[in-house]
Amino acid sequence: MPSATTLPINPDVLTWARMESGYDVDRVAHRLGTKEERVLAWERGDAHPTLHQVQLLAAFFRRPLGLFFQPKPPKVAPLAADYRRLPGVVTGHESPAMRLAIRQMLLRRDHMLNLLGELGEEPVEFKLAAHLAEQPEAVAHRLREALGIPVLVQLRWRDEWQALNAWRNAVEHLGILVFQFSKVELEEARGLTLLRFPLPVVAVNGKELPEPRLFTLIHEVAHLMLAVGKEEVSALRETRTAEQWTSVEQFAESVASHALVPEDALRSLITGEGFDAQAWGIPEVRRLARRFRLSPLAMATRLRASGYMTWPQYRSWKAAWDEFVAALPPRAGGFAAPVDMAVTRNGRPFTQVVLEALHSNRITAVEASRYLELKYEHFGKLQEKILTGLLEGTSHA
Repeated sequence: MPSATTLPINPDVLTWARMESGYDVDRVAHRLGTKEERVLAWERGDAHPTLHQVQLLAAFFRRPLGLFFQPKPPKVAPLAADYRRLPGVVTGHESPAMRLAIRQMLLRRDHMLNLLGELGEEPVEFKLAAHLAEQPEAVAHRLREALGIPVLVQLRWRDEWQALNAWRNAVEHLGILVFQFSKVELEEARGLTLLRFPLPVVAVNGKELPEPRLFTLIHEVAHLMLAVGKEEVSALRETRTAEQWTSVEQFAESVASHALVPEDALRSLITGEGFDAQAWGIPEVRRLARRFRLSPLAMATRLRASGYMTWPQYRSWKAAWDEFVAALPPRAGGFAAPVDMAVTRNGRPFTQVVLEALHSNRITAVEASRYLELKYEHFGKLQEKILTGLLEGTSHA
């Protein structure tokens, strides 16, 4: 077939695929190196793209090539029917990056449930509930008990990465899939929760540093507890005003703060290590934050919540902190090995189930590679990493 031969794709499917992916016509035209008028002509059915252009469209929208020749667009539920309400995100107007991330995470969850069925296993059911009428401290205590991480263990972690991995593993043991996305801007979402049961999803933005990332993780778990308690619904069904929703966010923030830093542990450390409650400068807050492996801002917020900082002290400290952060040099990007990236993106439970299904001949190597977005040549190292992680995970239980 000559390269210039055009293909009679379904214009309605093309329009659906573009809008479902969150792209404007000009973005598609730019990606394909053509004019907006030509893309619009394809969507009207007045003209047809070439085979190469259809291949580019399929790759750009992350859709199978055959979709464009279907008689009608597929029927799918709006993404906002799955994720919790997010501040500043208008349902139906999510960025293309966020829409893709949510689609990928939903597909990963579906794979997990299917593979568990193939293996004859049942998913762990997350039942931890919270209610807005409760005190956040009480909810935090219940969550901390369920996570099972002693304070003494927390204070002995060697660095923030060990802390993040430990908290993530503890959350995953509760029957939650923890995924990471990295293409979404922090301004749009630092974290999100997919309210599907069983195996709800909590996801964190990989653009964040590890300390704020772990706070986001526990913050999202608090929202999930509210959903179990029938206090939250998906963004599509949420009817609270912006002011009412702010109070929900503040509740989840308070729960996360107290879960990560219990009151007794905070008081003991402040008195035992000679912190002066009247002299909370940046060095003092950073030193205390390092003990709990939190960000200094999260620690300052926690100190203010427990009365160790007054509001004027907190505002003054935060202004100094913002100035300090603004003066820092840009953070250099790091490099992660393919195996590490796969485990970080997919989480240990999903990765482990894929490996079990592969070894039980329930799926092929090609399927396993596609599920984990990892070349099969790395699966030996992946198996070693999962086994090592499982052994390490038993040491602090």
